[in-house]
Amino acid sequence: MSLLSMGNGALSDRPDGDGAWGRFKTLLDEQNEWPTRYTFKFIVPAEQLDEVKAVFGGHPVRVRESSKGTYKSVTARVQMASSEAVVDIYKEASSIEGIIPL
Repeated sequence: MSLLSMGNGALSDRPDGDGAWGRFKTLLDEQNEWPTRYTFKFIVPAEQLDEVKAVFGGHPVRVRESSKGTYKSVTARVQMASSEAVVDIYKEASSIEGIIPL
């Protein structure tokens, strides 16, 4: 199970969103030594694929299509300097309509 298994944008939708992001950051710090390669995984509607790729800039992403082609699974393994950098990626991605972090 992902550390961010709270569903589509749930961390930013809560009134205590900063608290939730803070708890997530704490979990990241407890489970990782920085810098580290961190794996991001998302499910996104096919039409939002380019937006998700843009979140990772020039870093390579692996994309798999659902059986009906409606959704795409996106995986990116990126060298991250800190838990703050990971949280920033999730915050940016959470603005994409229909995205589901795994």
